[in-house]
Amino acid sequence: MKNIYSFKLKYGLLAFAILLLTACGKEFLEEEVRTETSPTNFFNNDAEGELAVNGVYQLLHDNNLYRQRGLDDYYTHGADVVGPSRNVNGTIHNYLIAEGVADGNGPWTQLYRIVNNATEFLENIDGNEKIDTRDRYVGELLFLRALAYYHLTNLWGDVPYYRDVIPAIERSNLGRFDKDVIRTDMKTDLERAITLLPAELYSGSDSGRATKWAALALKAKFHLFDKEWQDCKDACDEILDFSPHQLVQDLDDLFAPRNEFNIESIWEVDFVSLQGGPLNTTRTDDYNPRIRDEPARRNNDTIIDGNTVTRVDYFQTEVLQADNEDMTGYGWSVPLPEIARRENWQTGDLRYDASIVTKYKGWELSFPYYKKNWNLDQAESLRGDHPENFIVFRLADIYLMAAEAENELNGPTNAYDYVNKVRERAFEPDQPWSGLTQDSFREAMYDERKFELCAEGHRRMDLIRWGILLDVVKTVEHRSFNNPAANIQAHHVLLPIPQQQLELNSNLLESDPTNNNYR
Repeated sequence: MKNIYSFKLKYGLLAFAILLLTACGKEFLEEEVRTETSPTNFFNNDAEGELAVNGVYQLLHDNNLYRQRGLDDYYTHGADVVGPSRNVNGTIHNYLIAEGVADGNGPWTQLYRIVNNATEFLENIDGNEKIDTRDRYVGELLFLRALAYYHLTNLWGDVPYYRDVIPAIERSNLGRFDKDVIRTDMKTDLERAITLLPAELYSGSDSGRATKWAALALKAKFHLFDKEWQDCKDACDEILDFSPHQLVQDLDDLFAPRNEFNIESIWEVDFVSLQGGPLNTTRTDDYNPRIRDEPARRNNDTIIDGNTVTRVDYFQTEVLQADNEDMTGYGWSVPLPEIARRENWQTGDLRYDASIVTKYKGWELSFPYYKKNWNLDQAESLRGDHPENFIVFRLADIYLMAAEAENELNGPTNAYDYVNKVRERAFEPDQPWSGLTQDSFREAMYDERKFELCAEGHRRMDLIRWGILLDVVKTVEHRSFNNPAANIQAHHVLLPIPQQQLELNSNLLESDPTNNNYR
């Protein structure tokens, strides 16, 4: 597994990040760059253009986005697939969100850093004849900015918006723009990105860069959320018909560590780094068990080969460490009880064993875990220094989006081909769908996407766009220390504009004094 950052660029990137990213810290809409080096004397060749684009990719690695639970908090928790193993992260999971309380200020700030830097760099790269690879860089920046606005509009709805370089004082006073206007413009930007980005898959040190297919996948997501079914299906069909991507036939291979950038993966955030580098991820630790919890009845004695041993001592030294493994994670993000039970999955669904583990190497665990997101390896995946990538778009999701769009357009007749392609891999023997009405197909997709994509960052937004989040949260089983059903309200489909941003800019309340009904 390679990473898009070469050793040569690493330290130049750090300097350039200091130069440009300080322009958009916590008060990202207020400060301007004051330094001897500026964009006007920097973008003189391909290396400098690549350095700038790499800097925007690196912003994705912040704890508030993909490195830790940043986006997972709002895309995965608070639904029906992931919950905490103990009384942690309860403010978000239990819908105790308010202005200044789990209001997403960290993700907000980091996403606008991406918007600000991508916009600044587009101004200096687009049309710049000193940079031979400018078209590709423009396509990547358009994709990355659209991704930032995708998250901003998903989480907050109407948000401040700009796509041209404007003075900091103007940015600091922007009010909220209609999200439909923002998303329409982002679809247009992605149409251009699709024409500029390569169709060939990257390899080596360029792995992790956005391709034409990544831009099409993001565009399809925008259309899906906006219920633009024909446009969504068209984007999906282009990927399915013309891209080199294919479904990985073995589900264990799909999620296996060290198998990133496999043929099914359309785009993922790359967390490979040089020794001691800053690009590792700690998200894996949330899904890795902590040894103080495992195995079940850990402090009890047990008989092994005629000898009495403490279960935890034997499990740790003889079972885990013998294979250079350990359970050194935080164990926070575990399957909720209902999805953890095999009987709640269709008989023969191979995705259960690929996704969820309740026993490991013959030992019963205290909690279920998401096997697809863990890595117990102690040689190359140490606590706090994991090299696992975050898969954002993969082909199975594209098949399911196409199936949903086709059903909404024309009913299930031709939608079966899409969903059954995914189910062909998922079941032994095969269990294809047939004989459904348009309504029953739609409702069956609620579960199909849950089982295929659980704990991959799709579930909560799926429930929101289907209009069933409240019903699902109120009826799904939670653990005793959580009770989101008692707290969730209709306005929780969006976050409040963060209190810190309101203190900086009162115009954010001009179009909506209720702040998404949190006031």
